Amino acid sequence: MFQALQLHEKDNVAVAVIDCQGSLTITVQPPSNQPFFTITTIEDIPFGHKIALQEINKGDIITKYGRPIGRSTAPIKIGGLVGVHNIEGLRGRGDLQAAGGERQWSF
Repeated sequence: MFQALQLHEKDNVAVAVIDCQGSLTITVQPPSNQPFFTITTIEDIPFGHKIALQEINKGDIITKYGRPIGRSTAPIKIGGLVGVHNIEGLRGRGDLQAAGGERQWSF
């Protein structure tokens, strides 16, 4: 039985399918026929929220569904909660374009 789903092989996050308490070793179901793997949560992760599958540095792109969904605003450790408190969206950001033409991600 798994407690989180990695939706695409390029994703650096997984989605919790149960409420996960901090310091809980969980099984992650990767896509296709890849083997299951485990990680340990470092904080509470509510059902439906994202869990970091690797160390994410400030400014790194967060990938879900094999696509960029945002950029980290702070470092995120493996097993940490990934959400609006530590990522920012990049799509439709006219402020970024006006500030120097930073790349706009296409979906």
